[in-house]
Amino acid sequence: MIEWNRFYGPGKDWKNMASATKTAEFTVERKYPTNRSGPVAWIASHALRQWPYLLIAVLGAGVNAYLATLTPMYIGQAFNAVLSKPPQMDTLLRLSWLLVAIMVVRAVIMLARNFSFELVAQRMEKNTREELYVSLLGKSMTFHNLQPVGDTMARATNDVREINYLFSPGISLVVGSVSFLVMPIIVAPSYHPSLIITPIIFVIFYVLALWNYLRRLRPVTDEVRSSFGMLNTRLTESLDGIETVKSAAQEGTEIHLFGLNIKRYRDAIVKQGDIESTYLPYLLLGIALGGGLLHALILGSQGILDTGQVVGYYGVLLMLDFPTFTSLFAYSQISTGLSSAQRILELIKREDNLDQNLTGFAGEMHGEIEFREVCFGYADQEPILKDLNFKIKPGQTVALVGQTGSGKTSLVKLINRIFDVTSGSVLVDGVDVRDWNMAALRQNISMIEQDIFLFSQTIGKNIAFGKPAATQEQIVNAAKEAQADDFINSFDQGYETVLGERGVTLSGGQRQRIALARAFLTDPRILILDDSTSSIDSETEDKIQRAIFNAALGRTTILITHRLSQIRWADLIIVLKNGQIAACGKHDELMESSIDYRRIFRG
Repeated sequence: MIEWNRFYGPGKDWKNMASATKTAEFTVERKYPTNRSGPVAWIASHALRQWPYLLIAVLGAGVNAYLATLTPMYIGQAFNAVLSKPPQMDTLLRLSWLLVAIMVVRAVIMLARNFSFELVAQRMEKNTREELYVSLLGKSMTFHNLQPVGDTMARATNDVREINYLFSPGISLVVGSVSFLVMPIIVAPSYHPSLIITPIIFVIFYVLALWNYLRRLRPVTDEVRSSFGMLNTRLTESLDGIETVKSAAQEGTEIHLFGLNIKRYRDAIVKQGDIESTYLPYLLLGIALGGGLLHALILGSQGILDTGQVVGYYGVLLMLDFPTFTSLFAYSQISTGLSSAQRILELIKREDNLDQNLTGFAGEMHGEIEFREVCFGYADQEPILKDLNFKIKPGQTVALVGQTGSGKTSLVKLINRIFDVTSGSVLVDGVDVRDWNMAALRQNISMIEQDIFLFSQTIGKNIAFGKPAATQEQIVNAAKEAQADDFINSFDQGYETVLGERGVTLSGGQRQRIALARAFLTDPRILILDDSTSSIDSETEDKIQRAIFNAALGRTTILITHRLSQIRWADLIIVLKNGQIAACGKHDELMESSIDYRRIFRG
């Protein structure tokens, strides 16, 4: 069983650790490492932790196959007993009880084998799903901005489920098949040494045919999983944007686009079916059974074998039927599972440019912010922010203003390391944010954006999201400060009201007041409001303004807003234009000295 624990242990060189291991914004320490060099190694590193159950399963498969060889041998002896003059009834009765006993023992062994494989499969699904989820939490916002949610969900659900199927029934059937392939080679010489020829030739050609089958199948199963991911991505985007689709009357267009993705997925499935339909071992099995029987009959006609031995040998050859028929499904399932493992690993191994810096600075934060020669751009694109230099004193309220696209939101996201600077440095209390412990940094910074995300939980839990241990009294007080208590109590269940997905049951202003209450409850040293009062009606605006003003006391506050009522009481106003600082100062000063500032308010 994997145990996951938060790991914030001191005493480590975080810079050396970051270079030695994959960086992440959030990591956990597991009881065992996994080998991520490839899908097979990754799956094996998980599966080998379940070695007792795998051992039971493999031994069970071997013993089951051995007992299966006894059945045709005893049936052959029964033929001889019946054909003898007179029939040997005592022998028949003894053989009957032996066959019954063998079947009972085989049933128990198969139960143990199947249970062991199923247990391993379920644990594999749990552990791989958990590893992927923790990895996704550790990815930077750059990763999440570029990675489609629908494709991620396909990998986190269907692809992880395929890991389960890879073991049960996939590998479970393969292990049983291998046992049934080996036993005829071992047992055939006991009838006559030359009879080993047929099973050996069959196994050789079977392996060659299987290798060719898997070589053709693997790229197709890759395409099946990839096309399913694209299908899921389009579905997620359509449902997330359903209001936009309907308002533009584009249902028909979306149906057409979705149909194209369905066609790609269908074509991949059909191609997989075409390859499976040409599965050559079926033909090889027929030839082997016919040739082996003919060989045994020739030896029987020469008096080398008796009737019972011919029957017994043919029964042993029939064991080849199981690996032939089951391997078509089993190896397809394994190929699909490996494709899914590759897709999961692709997400887990995706490099990040941020790390949580476990042993970084985690002292008390006062709220001083300084930008030194800061430049920032996404990937290889042109810089969004260029040569920013300014300093905010603890407790100051600063307003960021500028036209849309001037870089205001990108600027504030450098403070809590949602993004990292391309060059230069951002300092909080004189310490580069990259030298702060990530958790300590972010726990002291609260950002409220215009697009508020609320979880499908109660209102109380949404307010307490950043402080799960908060008391009901603290939650209510935070809601009152955010002017949210009145409308919350208007619901029948008050703070226990369960919100719809993303808070769709609330108005825009109500969602923003819930977000404000969430921020007030965590009592951050730095409060960032990114146009967070844009959806508040005029009746509530004055109350919200007073709440924000009270919240700003004693903490550093950054406002991104075009509301003059908020800008006027800022200690400092920074005007951004094309990613650069165009002007700094108070409102009255800027109205006289800055053309860009005047243009914002005078159109």
